[in-house]
Amino acid sequence: MKRYFPSEWAAQSAVQFTFPHADSDWASVLEEVTPCFVACIVEASRFQPVIVVCDSRERVAPLLKDALQKNLILVECPSNDTWARDHGGIGVLEDGKPLLLDFMFNGWGLKFPAFHDNLITRRLHAQGVFGDTPLDWPGLTLEGGALESDGCGTLMTTTECMMSPNRNPHLSRSALEGRLQFCLGVERFLWLENGYLEGDDTDSHIDTLARFCDENTIAYVQCKDSSDAHYPALKRMEEELREFAKLDGEPYHLVALPWPQACFSAEGHRLPATYANFLILNGAVLVPLYEVPQDQEALQVLRDCFPTREVVGINCRALIEQHGSLHCISMQYPAGVVALPPIS
Repeated sequence: MKRYFPSEWAAQSAVQFTFPHADSDWASVLEEVTPCFVACIVEASRFQPVIVVCDSRERVAPLLKDALQKNLILVECPSNDTWARDHGGIGVLEDGKPLLLDFMFNGWGLKFPAFHDNLITRRLHAQGVFGDTPLDWPGLTLEGGALESDGCGTLMTTTECMMSPNRNPHLSRSALEGRLQFCLGVERFLWLENGYLEGDDTDSHIDTLARFCDENTIAYVQCKDSSDAHYPALKRMEEELREFAKLDGEPYHLVALPWPQACFSAEGHRLPATYANFLILNGAVLVPLYEVPQDQEALQVLRDCFPTREVVGINCRALIEQHGSLHCISMQYPAGVVALPPIS
């Protein structure tokens, strides 16, 4: 048995979003955040099928009237919240055939309720969304936002998240690596010991800090302001990235993403705005924007990273009010994982 963990830029069968509703954490700002979800789904539907997990098709379908209807798969399913990156299944190939992994999701180390979210993948599977793709339960607590694959056997992640005592406290780092080698088929690990975003609930998910753009390139969050509280940790993270080497021993091509002007909640606490939280789709890259001066620079940097894809900016200022962004609300599935044509 040989498993393979595709990169995000590999061919995808669909991408999943879990739509906000009045019983989620978005209740108090539902009107403000809904247009962001709609925009993400509409743009994604231009490029590939989109699974929309929702509380009510009747409520959500009219909101998505501008989406490409043939690419919409609306599925009613209970949810606590909307962070599909972390409660969604992880698609891999086993001996060349699609396999869906359903890791345990415990609300980022027991911080928030997740009793519905933890069941979403198996409920979608039971409804036929994934067709004949088998479902496997690895027995690990793990979120998709903690994983960055280059598609060549390398996994990039962070120690702060992966070694959190409220996720898999029974496993040492070497034991966890062994389990992930088996589950995902990865062969080597790049561990970041530094880097964080104030206001982040995930214990420093890698997808907020550093991302593979291709097997040779890593885009990362860079803070140049020495007066900013993030500067020391992100500077150390940058130094770590410079020490990382590819399989051939050569350093990675590092691309610095701009540091967005600080965003604050109405209560005054800083929000985790990051341009690293972009989403790669078939033929496109969706980029979170925050209504700050650095937005256009971020778009240009990522256009240079993805010259063959359409790079689309989406206003995600409302998303960071709940401490996540665009990549966090989505989960892509490799080719062959999702049933096509869509279920009715």
